[in-house]
Amino acid sequence: RRCALTVVHIHVPSYVVSSSNASEGGKYLYPAAAPREMRARAIDCGVRLCPKRVVAANTRGHRTPAFTTTTGATMNEEFFFPAYSPKPFFTFEVLHQSKISLARVCKITTPHGTITTPSFVAVGTQGALKAVPLSVLDDANIDLMFANTYHLLLQPGCERIRDAGGIHEFIGRNRPTISDSGGFQVFSLGMDADELDEESKSSRSNSERNNGGTGTKELKSRGRTKHKQRSLLERVEEDGVTFRSYRDGTTLKLTPESSVQAQKNIGCDIILPLDELTKYDISLRELSESVDRSHRWEARSLHEHLKNVKEQAMYGIIHGGVDERLRKKSVEYLTSLPFDGYAIGGSLGKNRDELKKLLEFLMPILPRDKPNHLLGIGDLPSIAHGVRMGIDSFDSAYPTQIARHGTLLSENGPINYRKSEYRDHFGKPGEIFGGEECQCVLCRKHSLSYLAHLDRANEPMAWSLATEHNLHFMGRTMEKHRRAIMNDEI
Repeated sequence: RRCALTVVHIHVPSYVVSSSNASEGGKYLYPAAAPREMRARAIDCGVRLCPKRVVAANTRGHRTPAFTTTTGATMNEEFFFPAYSPKPFFTFEVLHQSKISLARVCKITTPHGTITTPSFVAVGTQGALKAVPLSVLDDANIDLMFANTYHLLLQPGCERIRDAGGIHEFIGRNRPTISDSGGFQVFSLGMDADELDEESKSSRSNSERNNGGTGTKELKSRGRTKHKQRSLLERVEEDGVTFRSYRDGTTLKLTPESSVQAQKNIGCDIILPLDELTKYDISLRELSESVDRSHRWEARSLHEHLKNVKEQAMYGIIHGGVDERLRKKSVEYLTSLPFDGYAIGGSLGKNRDELKKLLEFLMPILPRDKPNHLLGIGDLPSIAHGVRMGIDSFDSAYPTQIARHGTLLSENGPINYRKSEYRDHFGKPGEIFGGEECQCVLCRKHSLSYLAHLDRANEPMAWSLATEHNLHFMGRTMEKHRRAIMNDEI
């Protein structure tokens, strides 16, 4: 990708890098240090320096100030990123592009197998799915599983996973995996006093908020969980974020570099850079500052990743909330760096309509030659619209979470198996579910009456049967989307 970058506002006096082709020779100039060092390195790369405000017509500007760490050391780093080149261990191929929408069927090849998209990504928070074995994913035709760095960092520890041979050896599943930076969980630990009060008054679960899409502060929930009964986020600084462990209260710090190193130890096929998660209802100034900080953290994460790639791909995370100007800025900046793909993160709106509007703006300007991923959204209407807009993969704990709380997914809508009417339903569940015959254990061997009995008796088998069914449903749903795309029906 041929792109010229502009470096501005480094400290007085300020300088601007200007060139008609700053990526000449496959190099990107990213934030400058002291002006003397900036001049020397820029000249070595054939980039000329010009006074502030004098910028070539086709350059892009980024505010890249030096910053001070908590130890008092000034971090004036200058990164030279190579131009992106395809990796033999991570390939992306578009198998079919719909003739009537942005929808597409693609194949992503990783060191641990292929991912056919559009795909649903199951969330295995602790390296496991709640209530079911990982083999259920293969039976449900789900290729990719999400692991959460934050939780694995606290227990059992990323070094222990490394010593076990990496996440695939540790969990016993030789299929593609993706890990997050830990940032989402860390920033979700922070709750304002009004949020704590509001959550204490609300009886709606996280899954209901995600699925409902209306009447909530945000579509992608940051609500109270068993790990977040009080605010554990201590402070956010330029070099990273400090928080307390929900397990024992230990104070920990996560930086772009330490997050990447943790993910290197875990060993997933796809990793994500550290970014900042903000609430939906913050000011435009706060959101803009957060986007800039996320960009700086993502560049540092990428720089750390490229020191030792280890057959892992890294996706950049597009930020900007629902502000189109900031989303465009984020796309332009992150696509100038050699990421292997792109995830859509941050606040995605307060309801499905805002998410829909955001994707309609964002997807046409994302590169089409790399994979993309929508973070944290897994309700069926949002997936259906995302597929039409060209989203390649979706992750969410929603289908497995609602299974444990009494809801089965079906072609006829959600089924609450805790309703009294199902205690006397002795036939096959498919009689109520409709659609294609499901191959899960519940649908092949049991009745809703039996499931309701297990649930009322607090037998864990109830949650296992329900979770397996919902995973099969998600796998089948994504397969239907892929068939429809291949036939140019969506």
